[in-house]
Amino acid sequence: MTYFFETYGCEMNIAESAAVENLFISRGWSKAEKPELADVVIINTCSVRGSAENRIFGRLGYYSGVKKIRHKEPGAKTRFEEMQPAVKYVEEHGVVPFYVVLMGCMAERLLDSVKKDYPVIDFVVGTFGKYKFGDIITAIENHDKPFDIKEESEYTFPKISYEQEAFSTFVPIMHGCNNFCTYCIVPYVRGREVSRPAEQILAEIDYLSGRGVKEITLLGQNVNAYRCKDETAEGGELNFPKLLKKISRHLDETSSSIKWIRFESSNPNDFSDELIEMIAHDKHVCHGFHIAAQHGNSEILRRMNRKNTREEFIELVKKLRKAIPDVELITDLMVGFPGETEEQFEDILSFMEEIKFESAFMYYYNPREGTPAAKYPDQIPVEVKKARLQKVIDLQLKHTGQVMKSRLGKTIEVLADIVSRDDETELLGKTEQNERVAFKADKKLIGTFVTVRLESLSGNTFKGIMVE
Repeated sequence: MTYFFETYGCEMNIAESAAVENLFISRGWSKAEKPELADVVIINTCSVRGSAENRIFGRLGYYSGVKKIRHKEPGAKTRFEEMQPAVKYVEEHGVVPFYVVLMGCMAERLLDSVKKDYPVIDFVVGTFGKYKFGDIITAIENHDKPFDIKEESEYTFPKISYEQEAFSTFVPIMHGCNNFCTYCIVPYVRGREVSRPAEQILAEIDYLSGRGVKEITLLGQNVNAYRCKDETAEGGELNFPKLLKKISRHLDETSSSIKWIRFESSNPNDFSDELIEMIAHDKHVCHGFHIAAQHGNSEILRRMNRKNTREEFIELVKKLRKAIPDVELITDLMVGFPGETEEQFEDILSFMEEIKFESAFMYYYNPREGTPAAKYPDQIPVEVKKARLQKVIDLQLKHTGQVMKSRLGKTIEVLADIVSRDDETELLGKTEQNERVAFKADKKLIGTFVTVRLESLSGNTFKGIMVE
């Protein structure tokens, strides 16, 4: 039997899709070439922005048409080109049940209503219901009728989130968020922070090392807020810096294949002096960090419930650059928060000029039903938000170019991971700072660390020469 995943949203969703895919594989299933040919399509959803949900609603409409074809229902529209794989499947195999599973944050948010609104869905799996996937697979294998899923009250971490044959992969270490930023739906669909026990994390790392993984990214909605009881730790508790130190030591003691450790996403409030000190003196933790700023005006940050000021974020950046001179920073920036004045918007631009991030995820405020900010007065007109966003994008493109040009001529270590789509004689790799580099090399070097001199730029990708 065959499956097909569509995954939207954050890295945590990617990791959770990989964990569920491993379960399918362990049961003897294989991945379908196209969703129209699968026995089951799993859509892992995102609720952070309305645009993400609207796209998923569109996909559900599409799969409603696919299911009508696969089940030979009256009114099935078979003339559309994208539907032809489903038509051909029925011609060759006859009627075989076609299942649709909705999982993830949007599934959690609309848990009680989405199946009624979209009957194409057979199973709705919320954030706390993924433990039921074994039963779902059994039901599909037996062509049973769908059943409702009762959620657990606590989040359960998957044992393994490994993406098959990957050299870089994700390791979830915590889940949920306690911050309740006024614009954000995450605490309502992911729940409160839960940290994963260190022994489970180390067990997954050992599994990954056994498969030749070279790099891991520790994941959490608020990853550096990690805190877990541990009898072996001083005071009986591990915080995030101590966990990093424990993992780094474990990699050395076990002669692990894993060389690099990354983590995301980071909240500036939890980027402590202890964490900076640990990273500065550790050989495994990479020097590129994603730290969400969101805005450059302290009053807007207060209304967002971000719990830090503009000045405190700038001070954090100064500490990082002093302790880790080759650090590069990526951030999130939001424009058009309710009540944002022109002067407050200009503070974003001056904030960017002062810090000069290497890259940024930039977007305008989009009200999310169920969050406090959606009810705030003084909502900004969309045309104003778009104009402000364009200014931020233009400035960030300028800064990205400046930062990347300043790195030309440097000789650095790169993890080669794939063949370039543009040139089969080139490999693509990534640096410690998570930048992309293209360089001429043999395919046999994929999955190894090589030394490359950065020679030029092609867009946001470095062009390099491998050196001995």
